[in-house]
Amino acid sequence: MSNKRNGTLYAGVTSDLLRRDWQHKNKAADGFSTKYGCTLLVYYELYDDMTQAIAREKQLKAGSRKKKLALIESMNPDWNDLGKALWS
Repeated sequence: MSNKRNGTLYAGVTSDLLRRDWQHKNKAADGFSTKYGCTLLVYYELYDDMTQAIAREKQLKAGSRKKKLALIESMNPDWNDLGKALWS
């Protein structure tokens, strides 16, 4: 999640991406993403196994900002809100 192109980045894991996207967009949960206005879903990965998803989240969080930006750009070069497609 991000607040704008090249802005604040938030990485998290969820078992329900649609619900979590809604929570971010509607500021339904206090915390980092609400504080910094991270309402745009700019990148995601899907996993069948929660253990793998958590391991990947930790890997992403440990990575550099430069790597995170490159990852987003590889999937979503225009930084579109990918959450809108989830709701269609």
